[in-house]
Amino acid sequence: MNENPADLAPELCALAAAVAGLVAGMFLPRTRQWPVAVVCSAGLVAGLAFAGVAASGPDLMAFDAFSVDPITHVTRITVLGSTFAVVLLASGPVRDHPRESEHHVLILLSALGTIMLGASSDLLVLVAAYLLASIPAYALAGFGKDAPGTEAALKYYLMGALLGVLMLGGVTLLSGVGRGTAYAVLRTGLADAPPAAVAAGVVALFAGLLFKAGAVPGHYWVPDVAEGAPPAVAAYVTTVPKIGAFAALYRFCAETSPDGRHALLAVIAAATMTLGNLAAFGQDNVRRLLAYSTVSQAGYLLVPVAMAGRTGLAQPALLYFVAAYAVTNLGAFAVVVAAGRDDVAGYAGLLRASPPLGLSLIVCLLGFVGTPPTAVFVGKVLMFGAALDGDFAWLAVVAAVNTVASVFYYLRWIVPLFRRPSAPPRPAPGATVVATAVAAAAALLSLVLGIAGGAALA
Repeated sequence: MNENPADLAPELCALAAAVAGLVAGMFLPRTRQWPVAVVCSAGLVAGLAFAGVAASGPDLMAFDAFSVDPITHVTRITVLGSTFAVVLLASGPVRDHPRESEHHVLILLSALGTIMLGASSDLLVLVAAYLLASIPAYALAGFGKDAPGTEAALKYYLMGALLGVLMLGGVTLLSGVGRGTAYAVLRTGLADAPPAAVAAGVVALFAGLLFKAGAVPGHYWVPDVAEGAPPAVAAYVTTVPKIGAFAALYRFCAETSPDGRHALLAVIAAATMTLGNLAAFGQDNVRRLLAYSTVSQAGYLLVPVAMAGRTGLAQPALLYFVAAYAVTNLGAFAVVVAAGRDDVAGYAGLLRASPPLGLSLIVCLLGFVGTPPTAVFVGKVLMFGAALDGDFAWLAVVAAVNTVASVFYYLRWIVPLFRRPSAPPRPAPGATVVATAVAAAAALLSLVLGIAGGAALA
């Protein structure tokens, strides 16, 4: 067994930054806790550096439960980079808040759990990672202590607790019939286990992971949390936990090969993308629109997960798509933070009032559709290829129809940007400059990744 702590350097950097931030917050004045944001940001940057170095090394298994492989590398880099962007987005709105240090520490702890979720190769570690990724997020959803935030946090917690209990039941059942908790053991054990017991355990396990992914049937919390939580927190919970959830789903499917999961996940993917698109059509609140957009994107991301083990395109499709989605979703939410408006009509004239914000929003929204040369375009091309190569042509057709349908509700938000404003957008205090920079950087990165990925495909 490899027990070298250096293999977990990125995770240790995030943990050390969280602990240091919590300790520093105990001694700093409640109205001057901005150094905690600096400490947390430094830990994330250091973790990114170590993750980049580890990505060039060989694959290995740390502590018999933590895989260090391409899935983990992408999860680490995407989660740490996305969390760094969220800390920047939140630094303005929570500046001088009496619980500023706790806010940043909770984000880091949840991000740490998300990385563990994607890297776990053992059911027990998977459960611990699920709890670490979830519990801080519940507190963050209600951080504003207002009525919408409290309602959102309560719904988020109750649904997470319910589906988490189902997940625990699934883990118990699978470990019993599979005679172990390590994925390598389960691969052999589940093959000889009663099919009905395996199916029940897999469905229960998927319930918890689909909740984290914001996919059907665990998606009901997404619009309420996106609307009720602070905008930076909404950006976090609709982006970062999904990364770990999809990585965990793919790893479990690829490394244990439970029978029947291809068809099950394919049906869930089709239902998720369709329901998300249908619900987004009537939304006038941009945060709820983005929430249902993330639900539909979860459906697309489930396609390569369903193809795990059926085609070699599944893994690169998932890893590229999840990184592209994270960049695009954070960019769109950064515009919401900077503009300080939640209604679609409030964005009228944004392109004239702030060209960087307007252009960034257009790139991100067209990116969600899969318009070239954005990063999501390449992700969707790979996704379609995985579905066709995996002999699920009907799923590729459903995804294509949903992609075309999604154009209409994204255009409902894009068209007002070109109109003459009835009232100028109201920027959020202390957040405009940083949020605009994050939005512009996300839009630019989406284009760069899209061009580079398109060149690689060609």
